[in-house]
Amino acid sequence: MKAGDVRAMTVDQLDDEVLKLKKEQFNLRFQKATGQLENTARVRAVRRDIARMRTIAHQKRAADAAKGR
Repeated sequence: MKAGDVRAMTVDQLDDEVLKLKKEQFNLRFQKATGQLENTARVRAVRRDIARMRTIAHQKRAADAAKGR
């Protein structure tokens, strides 16, 4: 997912999406362990998407805190 798309989401949406990606990451790790993983590049993409969303969520929370919310 592109950073521009992620920035358009609210913090709650980002948290939900991170949770969904964490579940996908677990399933991919399980598939890898059992030898069923076909698209190995997806593991890297999911890991980076999680990091991107957590970073942007952190930035949004910091901006809200700076505004005095």
